[in-house]
Order: sequence, then C-alpha cells, then structure tokens
Amino acid sequence: MHTHGKRHRSWIAISVMIASMFACRGQDAPMAMGATGKAPPAGSGAEAPGAPAPGSWPLPGRNAQGWRYSPLAQITADNVRNLEVAWTFSTGTARGFEGQPLVVDSTMYVVSPYPNHVFALDLTKVGGPVKWHYLPATAPASQGEACCDVVNRGASYADGKVVFNRLDDHTVALDAKTGKVVWDTKLDSIEEGATMTMAPLIADNEVLVGNSGAELGVHGWAAALDLGSGKVLWRAYSTGPDSEVKIGPDFKPYYPQYKGKDLGVSTWPPDQWKLGGGTVWGWMTYDPELDMIYYGTANPGVWNPDMRPGDNLWSAGLFARDPKTGNARWAYQFTPHDSWDYDGVNENIPVDLTIGGQQRKVVVHFDRNGFAYTIDRLTGQVLVAQPYQSLNWATGVNPQTGKPDRVPSKETHQGVNTTDICPSSTGARDQQPAAFSPRTSLFYTPSTDLCMDYKGLKASYIAGTPYVGADVRMYAGPGGWNGRGQMIAWDATTGKKVWTITERFPVWSGPVVTGSDVLFYGTMDGWFKAVNARTGQELWKFKVGSGIVGNPMTYLGPDGKQYVAVYSGIGGWAGAIALGLSADDPTAALGATGAMPDLPKYTAPGGMLYVFELP
Repeated sequence: MHTHGKRHRSWIAISVMIASMFACRGQDAPMAMGATGKAPPAGSGAEAPGAPAPGSWPLPGRNAQGWRYSPLAQITADNVRNLEVAWTFSTGTARGFEGQPLVVDSTMYVVSPYPNHVFALDLTKVGGPVKWHYLPATAPASQGEACCDVVNRGASYADGKVVFNRLDDHTVALDAKTGKVVWDTKLDSIEEGATMTMAPLIADNEVLVGNSGAELGVHGWAAALDLGSGKVLWRAYSTGPDSEVKIGPDFKPYYPQYKGKDLGVSTWPPDQWKLGGGTVWGWMTYDPELDMIYYGTANPGVWNPDMRPGDNLWSAGLFARDPKTGNARWAYQFTPHDSWDYDGVNENIPVDLTIGGQQRKVVVHFDRNGFAYTIDRLTGQVLVAQPYQSLNWATGVNPQTGKPDRVPSKETHQGVNTTDICPSSTGARDQQPAAFSPRTSLFYTPSTDLCMDYKGLKASYIAGTPYVGADVRMYAGPGGWNGRGQMIAWDATTGKKVWTITERFPVWSGPVVTGSDVLFYGTMDGWFKAVNARTGQELWKFKVGSGIVGNPMTYLGPDGKQYVAVYSGIGGWAGAIALGLSADDPTAALGATGAMPDLPKYTAPGGMLYVFELP
C-alpha cells in the first residue's frame, strides 16, 4: 500500500490528514489445488546460482534471488544462548528502520530513513567507526508525500558502488570507498505524490527500482538503470496500453484472461488507469539461470472499488520480465479488482522444488491477501495456493483459472460499511520479507493477524494529495490481542505450516536463516530472537532499545568471526502510533492505530544498529 500526505509537511505533523485517509474475524479458507519443487535441489544445503562470498551481504536479500540465507554456521543452536552485544551504532534518526545493512570487504553500509543518511562503517576496527558519511539533499517536502512513515528499505552493492533510493525520487550511486556521488538520477516527482522507499536490486549491471504512492493516484512503474552511468535503460508501467506496460510478442501468460490487447486500459473505466497505482515499492528478485526478474505491483487507485469497475490490470499482481529489455514474459494477478488494499508487492523467491513428483522451477510468494503461492516461474501457472493466515474474503483459488473464489458478503462498496474482513489492509503480511533455507527446504515468513471494517467513500483527485476513498477500522484477528502476529515455517510444496510462533504484535521483521539452522527475527516490542529453524524452539532473545521492523543479516568479520546485525527503530505503517499518533481515533493511519493502541506501552522511537557476537 503506499500513500499520502500534503506536500511541505512532516509525517508526524500530517497525522490529522493521515487519520482521514487511514480512515476480520474469520476462519482459514480451504484451498484445493494440485501441487508440487536443479539449481540446486531443495534440501541439498547448496547456495543459489550466483551466490556472493559466504561471509558477505551485498544485496537486500544477500543473493539476487532474495533467499535471506547465509551458509555461515559458527553460531549454532547449542551456542547461540551465549550471544552478546559486540557494538552498537546510533544513526541519529528515530524513525522506522525497515531495511538491512550490507557488508562487503570489511565495510558495513547503513542507509537511514529520511533524510537518507548513508554510513560506511569500518569493520576492521573496534566498534565499527565511521569511514565516511553521506547526507543527501533529500527534499523536506517528500516527507509529506510518504505513506507509512518515511522509511527506506536499504541499498545494494556492486562494482564498487553503493546504490540507494532517496525518498524524493532520486536513485543515487556512491563510490563505496569514498562516499562520493558517482551518479544521481531523478526518476519521478513528489509534486505528483510519488516517492521511493524500496531497496534497489542490482542484477547483471542493471539497477532495478520502482516507485511508491498508489494512495495518491500515482502511475506505478518499474525501471532499469545502467549501473555505470545511471542512465534509464527502460521503464515499464503497471497500467496503461501494452506499449507502456512493455507487453509484446514475447508475452506468453498462462491464463487466458491475460491474453487480450491493452488490458491495462480496457479493465478500467476511461482514463482511471492513469491514476491506477500499481506502484512497485516492494522487493525485486532475479533468477540468473533463466535471466528473469520478478516483482509485484501494488493496490489499484482509488481504494473505493466502485470507482473503478473491472479487474484493474496490472495492479495487485506479479510480472516476470526480461531484465535487458524490460519486456514482460508473463504476468499473474493475485487479487483482481482489489477491494481491500491487498498489494502484490511482496517478494517472489526463485527456487527449484519437487511438486507432485516433478521438479519444478518456481517462485514462492506470500501475498497480502492471505494466500501463499507456489508459481511455475517459466509460465506463471499457479501450482499451490493455500492460506497462511486467517482470511475470509475468499474461499480458495480456482486451480483452472488462477482466480480467487471471492465471498460476496466481504466485498466492499461505496457508502457501505463491510465488517469483519480478514485480513485487514495491512495484509496477512505487509512488505516484511520471507527467507528460504536450502537445508530445510522451508520458507520462513512473518505474518499479521488483523481484521477490519471497510467503507468505500467518494474521492476526488488532486495531484500530490491523498486519493484513497475509504474509511478503515482495524482490530485483532482470530488470534486475539495477544496473538496479532506470527513467525511461520512453510512448506511451499504442500502449502502447509510446519511450525508457528505467536507474538503479541504483528511480526514486521523479516528473518535470516543460517547454515546451522538458526533463524533470527525481531518483534515490534523490541525483542531480537533466535529460534531453531527446524522446530521453531526459542533459543535466545535480547531486548533492544526500540521495536524491530527491519531485517537481520549475518556476516563474517575481518577477524574470522560470525556476527549478526539488526536495526532497532519502530515505525512503518503498523508502528505509526509509536511515533506520536493518538490512539483516540481508531481510524487514524488508515486504521492501523485501532489495531495497535497498546504499542506505545512497549516501545518508543529509536534508530540504532545492534551487532552481536559469540564471546
């Protein structure tokens, strides 16, 4: 979901505006679907093609496939209880830290939320002192356009460059040794409501990026920039005519509903596609074996579904593209005519799995709509689709059409308050990413158990201002107020949970899993935890200074020791109330305050990096 803001105002200062914008109890839905996972086979413990050096972490998910797996194994289930703080680093920015550090060549790179400081920390010296610090001239007005806090989800490293996005729509490459700007490319306009919060992905000398702002009527896109120069190589929009979406002769979708001409126009009312959202603010992945990139698209604009009859292609879906040309190979829509803000931006993890006795090349995707999908990454055919969290807006996914079987009573409409919809607009999971272990063959996903009441409202478009058209009230789901989140181990070949850990608040931290089968993740109330990746047994925990909404990583220091690092800094959509929003209005922050009124009792703002080691 990405949203709103009046320009020239800070995010906290616009809390009244947010309240007007951000303004389910159910059973698990059954799903009947035939199911089925070379490169390497799952369970072998081998790394993915193109994996970086074992002790480094150069990309958001460590490898281009986004596995968030490290083969490091010094920290084990037997000794993790001895972990202690090695050192800390204060960023000076107390907002939501949703990203992860990078480590390359004995240097750690940290990107902060607005104003997007970049720090290089020297790992060869005690305490990780600063080698260089870059402070960009990020426009203050961009704060007023950003939805869900002024977050930044991190950087990518390649060819001696650290590449990150500024909130005000610039992608910047810095010299990794000096911090000097190599190039700076402006890609969109905050005056139109667009921002950039996602972490770039570098694949084969291309920098892949996308925009945010679907709640402001932004026209969503993904783009590739040349790593050496910053030149835009291609840009593909998520809505509009085929020429703009980059759909041509190479486009061969699996399902017939995607085979018409200019569906990015005809599945919308006249000209509504121009305000149609479908922004690309989540995590991108790359399969070097097939030379294919995968990414999801956000909610359609406007939230009021009665203002945009039709399937609203290509919002709330998934694109597979040729990274050199940007041309679409296939596409799939998770939630046609999205009526609940179920963005499809979550990562699509390429793996090979044995499904139904056959080895299949797949991507695995945990969607906001509550279904976990195992999809053939060559064709776009859905092989498995099962609920991983409480949902009641659909009863399953049709194995012939790939479409969800919707529940009419949970549809939303203008002027009608539809109650008890699960999951809420925050989704069964927001952007916080999953991990995959080639040792256990399991996926590990954070999740959110919230439900909502949703009322469509008439909205008018004014550039750079909220264009939402919904009043939303969220609350605890079937798990109750002490079970608003889970960390889940998932078998993507069968669509079943292997184990679940329940948390008081939504789990807004992505995990990292290691070569010793230890899984690390954080909680919104500030606990950093290690669990057994095979059983879910808690092995260790440590209380940090602020809630964790970022993603841990692990690396090998110059001293040959394994370290684990994580950001502490509450914020983001679900954490907005801890940044100063009032709990008096349960519809504030698009309903998130109603679901999290007790969070300020457990955490306060922060902006600290913690690094842990064995003694």
